[in-house]
Amino acid sequence: MSEAAGIARAPVDLRRTEDLEAAYRAHAGELERFALRQLRDPGAASDVVQEVFVRAWRHADRYDATVASLRVWLFTIARNVVIDHVRHARSRPSTPTSPGDLSLVSERSVRTGRDDFSDDLVTAWFIEEALTRLGDGQRSAIVETSVRGRPYAEVAEEQGVPIGTLRSRVFYGLKNLRQIMDDMGVPL
Repeated sequence: MSEAAGIARAPVDLRRTEDLEAAYRAHAGELERFALRQLRDPGAASDVVQEVFVRAWRHADRYDATVASLRVWLFTIARNVVIDHVRHARSRPSTPTSPGDLSLVSERSVRTGRDDFSDDLVTAWFIEEALTRLGDGQRSAIVETSVRGRPYAEVAEEQGVPIGTLRSRVFYGLKNLRQIMDDMGVPL
């Protein structure tokens, strides 16, 4: 039954088969696409999704809906499984890497200044989740100035507050955002 029907839904417990199946139906596709983008191997991406739900089931007692949404928690597990997969593949390469593949990876690493693996998507979801926990004034000030890069004077005028108030909201909002991210266990 749904909350819309007037009946409160019990918290998600991934040890219950129906909750695990519902989580799989809701998130497996996104998780597989995430893994496929990182690994570029459909078979490995499927393995990652399977491992995500095995780990989620084994450690269901660690999920805390007050810290992060189920989606964010599952993507964190997926990120860790993909990292484990990449590390395992690097330590025991099964087939030689073609020179063309190596040049693509090195070009991308030089261009982006990163390894061939990126977790920007998961970090963005954590930040989005953390932003929802800020007050409206602080969230709006941070989004407009820090995320969208708009000038303080323009945003202050639009919001009808003095520029000093806007700067204060940004300062304390970023401070609160850092604390929220620390509480969520996300290093910045």
